[in-house]
Amino acid sequence: MTGAAPFDVIVLAGGASRRFGGVDKAMLVLEGVSLLDRVLEATIAAESTVVVGPRRVTSRAVNWTREDPPSGGPVAGVAAGLAFGTAPVVVLVSCDLPWLTKDDVTTLVDGIGEYDGYGLRDLGGREQPLVAAYRREALTAAFQARQDPRDQPLRTTLAGLTMHWSEPTQAGRDVDTWADLDDPIPGE
Repeated sequence: MTGAAPFDVIVLAGGASRRFGGVDKAMLVLEGVSLLDRVLEATIAAESTVVVGPRRVTSRAVNWTREDPPSGGPVAGVAAGLAFGTAPVVVLVSCDLPWLTKDDVTTLVDGIGEYDGYGLRDLGGREQPLVAAYRREALTAAFQARQDPRDQPLRTTLAGLTMHWSEPTQAGRDVDTWADLDDPIPGE
């Protein structure tokens, strides 16, 4: 990973996994590696890494924190994660991105340019704010504008940021259902 500016990572891993019948999605295994560990491997070059969610056994050491209140949603999770690290760039990812690679993370960090952030689109072209790099200052300001982060929509919280988005990519595709794991590349 050459060229990437220093960055910190916030991994959101506190969801209820309702579409998986309550199974801990972060610990689902694909090709012998949990979804959480796959994301942690892709973000290994980070200055600091914090996982927001219950503590689990992982392949590398990370910081742990919980959103306030627990199960308060992604905005509460990001707000809790922002207390960690000092790098000027924050890579924000969910734990369910099994196709994210180190090169993708470098692309995120390098892609910010003059924008507040740079994110990936999934294969359907949908912008994925939970697989994006943000300028810490801009991200922090967006979250400080929220009085109560509990159950707030992430897209609304980030709406004031100037973002740039990738072309559709497999790396931007998250796993929401069992079918997503069974069909790693839809349409092929």
